[in-house]
Amino acid sequence: MKSIEIKDLALSFGEVKVLEHLDLDIHDGEFLVLLGASGCGKSTLLNCIAGLLDITDGQIFIKGKNVTWKEPKDRGIGMVFQSYALYPQMSVEGNLTFGLKNAGVPKAEIAERVARASEILQIEPLLKRKPSALSGGQRQRVAIGRALVRDVDVFLFDEPLSNLDAKLRAELRVEIKRLHQKLNNTMIYVTHDQIEALTLADRIAIMRGGAVLQLDTPHGIYNHPATKYVAGFIGSPGMNFLEGTLTTGDKPIFTCNDQQIDASRYKFDQSTNGSNRPIHFGVRPEHVVAGRDAAGQPFNTQIEVEVVEPMGSDTLVWSQLAGHEFRFRMDGQSSVRPGEPMQIGFDPVTASLFDAETEIRL
Repeated sequence: MKSIEIKDLALSFGEVKVLEHLDLDIHDGEFLVLLGASGCGKSTLLNCIAGLLDITDGQIFIKGKNVTWKEPKDRGIGMVFQSYALYPQMSVEGNLTFGLKNAGVPKAEIAERVARASEILQIEPLLKRKPSALSGGQRQRVAIGRALVRDVDVFLFDEPLSNLDAKLRAELRVEIKRLHQKLNNTMIYVTHDQIEALTLADRIAIMRGGAVLQLDTPHGIYNHPATKYVAGFIGSPGMNFLEGTLTTGDKPIFTCNDQQIDASRYKFDQSTNGSNRPIHFGVRPEHVVAGRDAAGQPFNTQIEVEVVEPMGSDTLVWSQLAGHEFRFRMDGQSSVRPGEPMQIGFDPVTASLFDAETEIRL
């Protein structure tokens, strides 16, 4: 069942087209993440769904009802913003109950909703405090609780963890995932952080220039990116790209300067007939095998270590392959130094090939 349907949505500010001909279906109970760099239109799309922006064209349906021109309060949504937006003069309890009181909800029901939200978010001891006496993480829990007490079908999150430090972000990320598992409500979450997207989402919509480039599961986007942009955006560090040509004959061969890679094991999405087709050959750093085990890979060669970055559980190594910057991961206990020669290899079945002109996956 569809929880939200967006049909041919467009939004312009004067002559500037921000969103154009955008279609998106979000399933009931789904956790969908809108992911992209700043300015891609993800927060704008969320604000259109919330009714905070009037769209130029198209329609928005929530639970089968056309809400295109309805006020935010009439759309059955709860929204959590990047800024906590708490009333500083009110206690936590006051912040949680303010909207319910204005809506005329009976006192007994208000008390029940606040107790339930407080228990889920573990903020019962904070109810009598004011926001100034709370940490950033506690304030964001209260902001989530304010949306939660509304007892709605759809929750919208606009980069709710951006103002927190790394440790708090990791902790609240887990709490948001637990919250979704408990409630099973539809949630739409905006972020520029790919870790948040990969760990939280049932599906990810990667946006660029006001359009959705790919809508898929985290596993699908990571392992089967539809475009070079998506491939480079997902992953930390990003995917390695080698620029060269693909020749098809008895078998497909990728040639990049002094290196040739047999691409017979690669699963092509489209026809590749033709010779010397310019392409980008992408390999993720974590798919590269280094050291003794590299000899067992379908493709292997020798490189020289340039930079070593110890990262605790693993080590990131920077080198050059066929004249291109090339990074790969090794075990954190590996002993490797700049200037040392090293054997590396990988299986082309894990690679991603993109047309050089269109940047669409081959």
